[in-house]
Amino acid sequence: MGSFGNVLENEILDHIFGKGAYTPPTIYIGLKTADPTDDNSGGTEPTIDTGGYARIVTDGDDWDAAAAGALANAEILAFAESTDAWSTGATPLTHFILMDAASAGNMLAHGTVPIARTVNTAGVVLRFPVGELDVSLD
Repeated sequence: MGSFGNVLENEILDHIFGKGAYTPPTIYIGLKTADPTDDNSGGTEPTIDTGGYARIVTDGDDWDAAAAGALANAEILAFAESTDAWSTGATPLTHFILMDAASAGNMLAHGTVPIARTVNTAGVVLRFPVGELDVSLD
């Protein structure tokens, strides 16, 4: 199960307590080789535009409505087909990150993917089935 990152936790608290307005960003899904932790300091994300890797852009229709403090993807979400390796050797991609930009940006949330995936060749398409990306308030 995923959780919010420090940036989003602070934005929500500021918004709730009248310290600032919060405008929901476009959410992009990325991958990491290890737990990024709430400050996004862990793991390595494949390099944007290398081997065909690009974060998946989402909109509100791609996500379920929250219930019991959690939500998940409501649609199958897929990365573009790889044109080369996204990670060196057999290093698996074990975590997802939800970011507020197509590259760089702030991590909003993160979690573990149920099945670690390795992209070490061209022709691989990674897909997240409905409900696989689960995010909850921690």
